[in-house]
Amino acid sequence: MPASGRYITPGGGRLTIRKAEKNAAHLRFTLDHLGCPVQCTEEKNTAFRRLALAAEGYCVAAGCRHHPAFSDGVLRCFEARTSTVPLAVFVRTVLAVELGDRSLADRLVEEAKARFGPVRQAQEPDAEDQVKAG
Repeated sequence: MPASGRYITPGGGRLTIRKAEKNAAHLRFTLDHLGCPVQCTEEKNTAFRRLALAAEGYCVAAGCRHHPAFSDGVLRCFEARTSTVPLAVFVRTVLAVELGDRSLADRLVEEAKARFGPVRQAQEPDAEDQVKAG
């Protein structure tokens, strides 16, 4: 897969893209902010959480069911089904949120709602998806 790899982001972090270990039809995105407190605001946490839920909506419609792979803090992880949200759109949305623009994430959530119904409310991340900083 040519998109797999680690990339430096405009916000000064690292974005790693690879196949998900447990869900072969998914890509796993890990955004590492290298301990930058500017990236750990509640506003950004909320926007990233909404993005994870929008991706989950596409997964549910495709017949798979998993909790959104997401963790707050300096290391954020997402999973998105490879055949639903285009890779470039998802990555562009992650980077826009990192830079403070929530509009693309909001648009993905609205598209998911329009296609599949309400996106469920965010819950606490699963223990296996929670990555502790420090």
